[in-house]
Amino acid sequence: MAERSFAQEVGKLRLGAGEEFVGEGILAVTKALLQSGVAYVAGYQGAPISHLMDVLADAREVLDELGIRFENSANEATAAATLAASVNYPLRGAVTFKAPVGINVASDAIANLSSGGVTGGALIIVGEDYGDGSSIMQERSHAFAMKSQVWLLDPRPNLPSIVKAVEDAFELSEASSTPVMLELRIRACHLHGRFVAKDNRRSPFALADALENPRRDVNRIVLPPASFLHEREKVEQRWPAAVRFIRERGLNEFFARSERDVGIAVQGGLYNTLMRALERLGLADVYGRTSVPLYVLNVTYPLVDEEIARFCEGKRAVLVVEEGQPNFIEQAIAASLRNAGCSARVFGKGLLPIAGEYTPSVLADGLRAFFATHAPGAMAPAAGLPAPETAAVLARAHRELADQVQARTPGFCTGCPERPVFAAMKLVQRELGEHHVSSDIGCHLFSILPPFDIGNTTMGYGLGAAAAAALGSPSGKRAISVMGDGGFWHNGLTSGIANAVFNESDQVALVIDNNYTAATGGQDLLSSKAITRNRSTQHPIEKAVRGVGVRWVRTIPRTYDVGAMREALREALTTREKGPKVIVAQSECMLNRQRREKPQKRKAIAAGERVVRERFGVDPDTCTGDHSCIRISGCPSLTVKPNPDPLRSDPVAHVEQSCVGCGMCGEVSHAAVLCPSFYRAGVVHNPRAFDRFRHRVRSAVIGALQRRIDRRLAATAI
Repeated sequence: MAERSFAQEVGKLRLGAGEEFVGEGILAVTKALLQSGVAYVAGYQGAPISHLMDVLADAREVLDELGIRFENSANEATAAATLAASVNYPLRGAVTFKAPVGINVASDAIANLSSGGVTGGALIIVGEDYGDGSSIMQERSHAFAMKSQVWLLDPRPNLPSIVKAVEDAFELSEASSTPVMLELRIRACHLHGRFVAKDNRRSPFALADALENPRRDVNRIVLPPASFLHEREKVEQRWPAAVRFIRERGLNEFFARSERDVGIAVQGGLYNTLMRALERLGLADVYGRTSVPLYVLNVTYPLVDEEIARFCEGKRAVLVVEEGQPNFIEQAIAASLRNAGCSARVFGKGLLPIAGEYTPSVLADGLRAFFATHAPGAMAPAAGLPAPETAAVLARAHRELADQVQARTPGFCTGCPERPVFAAMKLVQRELGEHHVSSDIGCHLFSILPPFDIGNTTMGYGLGAAAAAALGSPSGKRAISVMGDGGFWHNGLTSGIANAVFNESDQVALVIDNNYTAATGGQDLLSSKAITRNRSTQHPIEKAVRGVGVRWVRTIPRTYDVGAMREALREALTTREKGPKVIVAQSECMLNRQRREKPQKRKAIAAGERVVRERFGVDPDTCTGDHSCIRISGCPSLTVKPNPDPLRSDPVAHVEQSCVGCGMCGEVSHAAVLCPSFYRAGVVHNPRAFDRFRHRVRSAVIGALQRRIDRRLAATAI
């Protein structure tokens, strides 16, 4: 199951010419692919582009009607390699994944694709995950576009512009025999809007045509001497063809070109943010009308020298709004103007921050500094942001707020089955001491934060075991590596486990199997328990690791059994057997489990069926205040409350209403200190006669015992 279903929205993909499409950005991208006559689509999920894969999966019936091949790829390299179908055949293909980490994985395939060139349009849709909300290293897709000479589109974030960019990208790719990259920021992926639809198109050249009539062009294969000719072809033929297409089709946009002697060149994806900042400065209205000359780069690579010179002609200063670093666009524009002999001065980094996300406030500060120096009469005296003294007051208020409100670090969900795994590791460390832990990308990376504080490095998705390779010496303590089932099938089986077998690495590899690629939205994978119509699942991880030669394997079918997890870890770290040891820790992702079970339970309760919901609690009279349950598990549903005993000052543990009944807190407490204070209760909805009878009997017995205790205490007091 995916994080979100688009089963209802996919009906909009059938809209025809002249009908109005209203919906989300990701759905509009899918519609644009269908309107462009795409023949095949592949990809790997990852924020902020995960939902595109979910839409395509839910739209399987529509895709089948149009003869479109779609598949969830094993990783980004697999996805990018599928674009090989466009090398020799006039087939339009698209792939999608997260940037920049997805491009890192796919870079070899992209480089080979770009070197040989394409016949059909090849489109790479990347989710540009840059800024404060990102969970990855801060890099830009622009560098990869420049390195491999893949044209990069960054459209204005509105649905008509995004749809047009998809359609233009295929035509640009075919006009220049070069793959094209389309980057979409998170706001572009999830914004809502409308555009006038076109009819969906079936690919005029079918996949079956390629199979029945295979074509071969040795000059398209990256092999000497052709590979040496590719470089010249890029700069002598493909680049000029791309520039000509961009210029003639007007892919970049100009606004208020000659109204002032200063101007702004901006990445298309930042257009909305820029307009908001200009509005705050009184230089634009809420409809986007402005007198400030704008050069909107919907294509950020390659740049068009003629357009740059034409925009800057007669201007004294131009501000380049380019998010991230290095400042590729700013440098290229400055060099272009110098070569053209244009006297306009170029500004960018310096007035604007060198790095970091460009929010409206950040842009407003830079714009105010730019106009104050180069166009002091541009802003009306009453317009703009607060006066300097007011700004100082706001800054002081922000600092005071930051002192009072603690930062909220990411953590495991309530009931997460990965939490007991790291609780068991903490218990083992009490006995055997600290171990080097090689972490991995995924939810389990939260273990590096309190309360677990486990993890020394992380090098990439599925690279946990590979990152421990240098420490796989058969002497001394063993390194521990962690990866999830998503990372395992992404590339961990070969780059980590098989590599450890081949090199006889004496490490412990912990594979957390929660049935989904939970970190990217809960999509199914090879080892998922679910039976799906279009994919093959239920392939055990243990069977796969034994298949590549691992001899020592333990599968823990329930991670909440902290005692069993602890014993398996202890045995793996102390056994005399050499070579890699693999522990597969299995339990379903609690978030996905709740998404599946809660609607079912609500429906059953509404229908009058008997439903039992398990809850856990703490007996305040028994709790000692040790709080091992909190220190070792860190569950968000665990907190403290005042001790009911007036003679004791230590607060007692308390379970809040957010508890999902996983039982991990009690398991941890028993494994750590044999805590007797936790209890389990069943909340019965729509109880039957037997439930009511049992409740009366229990209440009577417990009441009698309680009265007996009260009498004894009263007698003792006398």
